[in-house]
Amino acid sequence: SHVVMALGDSVPSGMACLCDPFPQTYGSMLSARTGGRVTVDNRAVSGLDTSDLISQLNTPAVENAVRRADVFLVTIGANDFGDHHEQVVNGECGSGDTDCVSDELESLRANLTSVLAKIRALRQGKPTSMLVTGYWNVFQDGDVALRDVGASGLQASLDLTRRANAVIASVAATAGARYVDLFEPFEQSGQDITSLMAADGDHPDAAGHELIARALLEAGLPTVP
Repeated sequence: SHVVMALGDSVPSGMACLCDPFPQTYGSMLSARTGGRVTVDNRAVSGLDTSDLISQLNTPAVENAVRRADVFLVTIGANDFGDHHEQVVNGECGSGDTDCVSDELESLRANLTSVLAKIRALRQGKPTSMLVTGYWNVFQDGDVALRDVGASGLQASLDLTRRANAVIASVAATAGARYVDLFEPFEQSGQDITSLMAADGDHPDAAGHELIARALLEAGLPTVP
């Protein structure tokens, strides 16, 4: 049996979907695949950024919950860039000395490193599987993004997403976690990404949540505790 704990922002919380969010769907898929009992403890909170997640992990209730779980699904980081949305999509966020997100990328690296280290420490050496996802887009996508920020704004947010995902993947690798790419399945699956998005263009719809759950399952079965 497994206890799956989801940590992160509005994506795992299921915001705007009115559906089972992906941690719940992943739990059902994992149970069907392994024939074992799977419990899901979804602690994701809409609006969280990486420093908020550190604070959440330092609360006794969440620390105890981490000790009880053995599979961790972590989706965090998009909200770290919210303050620079306008600059990014308006093409005002250059590179080099004028790169408006370099500080946020560095704090994303430091904070996510702390998050994964905290989970490891609380698990005290027990078998633990950590699956850390990237994003298809840290901002809006599909028809909503094209309408609101145009093709160049969408391209700028995809470029930022690639940079954020590279940081997330690198932190996951260093921490011995599995990085689960969502960019490829959402952006290059051959289907229009709008069909995977809720009406706000920002969060996955039921098909999007199913796609994330499937990507997590395909990343490999967790160690049996």
